[in-house]
Amino acid sequence: MFTEKRLNRLKWACRRGMLELDVLFLPFVLEAFDDLSYAQQETFERLLTCDDPDLFAWFMGHQKCDDPALAEMVDNVLHRVKV
Repeated sequence: MFTEKRLNRLKWACRRGMLELDVLFLPFVLEAFDDLSYAQQETFERLLTCDDPDLFAWFMGHQKCDDPALAEMVDNVLHRVKV
């Protein structure tokens, strides 16, 4: 389980400085993160370590992520935030 300190670091990592990513990540953490399995939470945390240009390309549909777990998380975030 994520500790409060780790969750706060995660929220901070969601602040990317790129509006297109900011409007996806923080709402996802606030509204959907707790519903994820621990493995999915760790995948999301790993997603946040990726470079912004890659994240932008994946989330805007310009490229597909080669890592299947990260690609699934991208789809999960997009689905959850759009709903």
